[in-house]
Amino acid sequence: MASQSQNLDPFDLAILRELQRDSTRSIEDLAALVNLSRNACWRRIKLLEEAGVIRARVALVEASKVNAGLTVLIRIRTSQHSAKWAEAFRDTVRALPEIVGAYRTSGEVDYILRARVPDVAAYDRLYQRLIARIDMVDVAASFVMEEIKDTTEVPLGYA
Repeated sequence: MASQSQNLDPFDLAILRELQRDSTRSIEDLAALVNLSRNACWRRIKLLEEAGVIRARVALVEASKVNAGLTVLIRIRTSQHSAKWAEAFRDTVRALPEIVGAYRTSGEVDYILRARVPDVAAYDRLYQRLIARIDMVDVAASFVMEEIKDTTEVPLGYA
């Protein structure tokens, strides 16, 4: 079973694989899928949650159905690398609900943001709010023309 060291056995991996596909399954159905008793399956899920392996169980919303169908990848370069600036940047990014992913990266770009907006005009409003709140050297955006793969499933072959 999962522990703080994240030693996951085949049952834990099977549970995680199935929950990533459909977390609405009943414990009985999940237990049957992974060949465990209902109680053993429930205990393992609770341990995975306590260990932080399972962060949350959520509904995945179709962005185009809620007027957020345009994905924008925003590349940011900064000349400031102080702890104070980084904290202000994190606070700014977390405060903007359109930004659904934020990553500090290596290489020529310091940060990559992923945003969901209705259209280019909405992105421009997001851009204006972003640059008003935090000082950056360069901001460049790419608009996703086709989503070839977008998943929330974490690969479990490495555990």
